Amino acid sequence: MAAMTSRSCPCGLPEPYAKCCGRFHRGEAAAPTAEALMRSRYCAFVKEDEGYLLRTWHPRTRPSRVEFDPGMRWTGLEVLATEQGSAFHGTGTVTFRASYRGGSLHERSRFERVDGAWVYVDGDFQE
Repeated sequence: MAAMTSRSCPCGLPEPYAKCCGRFHRGEAAAPTAEALMRSRYCAFVKEDEGYLLRTWHPRTRPSRVEFDPGMRWTGLEVLATEQGSAFHGTGTVTFRASYRGGSLHERSRFERVDGAWVYVDGDFQE
């Protein structure tokens, strides 16, 4: 897992938040791949950006709201595998481990394009 500095984006990439996931959150750009969307959604959980999470959730599976755990402190993201999900695909999966104070969440997430934009469909927790 990449070391996170105070200047790097919470998603684990070395670029500053404003130039990395922040531009997606502000609507200045769309995530070009399923992995970029997954990273930006992780970052939205860190930042508690409900609007972005709902906008990037597939309409078929989107909840009416996102409830954040006030005690949750996300501490890092590790992308373990990606399948498809590039600019040339209509679907993709990203397997990742998101760490938080006291544990981690391991998920294989499914993504699809809707009107040309990547959206999160659902995921399966991994052992």
